[in-house]
Amino acid sequence: MTKISFLLLLAVCTTFVACGGKNDQAADAATATDSLRTRATVTEVLGIAVVEPSERIINLSAEKSGYIREVKARIGDKVKKGQLLLTLDAEIENAQLTQANSKLGTQNQAIEAALQNLKLLQVKLDKARADLSRDEALFKGNALTQQQLDNTRALIPDLEQQIKVQETLVKQEEGRARELRADVVYYQTLAEQKTVRAPMDGQILSIDARVGQFLDSQTGFAEFAPVGPIMAITEIDEMFADRIRLGQQAYIRPQGSSEILARGKVVLMSPYLRKKSLFADSAGDPEDRRVREVRVQLDDPEGLLIGSRVECIIQL
Repeated sequence: MTKISFLLLLAVCTTFVACGGKNDQAADAATATDSLRTRATVTEVLGIAVVEPSERIINLSAEKSGYIREVKARIGDKVKKGQLLLTLDAEIENAQLTQANSKLGTQNQAIEAALQNLKLLQVKLDKARADLSRDEALFKGNALTQQQLDNTRALIPDLEQQIKVQETLVKQEEGRARELRADVVYYQTLAEQKTVRAPMDGQILSIDARVGQFLDSQTGFAEFAPVGPIMAITEIDEMFADRIRLGQQAYIRPQGSSEILARGKVVLMSPYLRKKSLFADSAGDPEDRRVREVRVQLDDPEGLLIGSRVECIIQL
């Protein structure tokens, strides 16, 4: 190839590259313009949502492991805060509690005996002081010897010392009783941990517990929906995420249908964008776009099943 031919080929290639670059830039600019135009004209955005209580679904578990002795709750039950749901075997804890209560009862008797002895000593002291006053009067009238008066006077400091010792004994016995009451509270707590109670008012959604089954404290046995407003929790694409506002009207409908199931308004929105996770098939799914979590409080959720997947349309 001659030098002139090479230069001509190079010029033609440069022209094609320049034209290609301009075409790509023009295409990118057109795409950006279309996106802005679409963003500006859209009045509603749609996201796939799940229907859940405002406090979300709680997975119930026991504080301690053990064999199930009694199941008090069933699927669908509406329960009150503190209501007994399940009881585990607590024979050891109950035996310890009985023993602690017995020791406390014995200790209370010891305190009562110590107090009675203290009262008896106080009575003796009062009598000794009265006797001293009487003997001093008799001694002044020469009706009593000095020795008899000294003997009466010596009883008082001896009784006062005995009273101090007895008061110390009463305090010791009362201290021991406080320790035993703490033991009772401790064993009561251990026994209470072998029961599961409703953490708040709500409804049992599902329960997997049978009498005789061993329940691990690390494993949940029931799903629980707290009483409260029902939400449609959805994810909005980042293109429209910044257009979401509190109070915006919204409604939900079955997937692929135009039937309106319930209406509501936006009551909460996440302050950041994240990877799509709410409805991804798996946690490792690659996502090019990010989403914003939005919660819509439904005005009339009667008849909606908790956990339902629906379409949520937010009116911008």
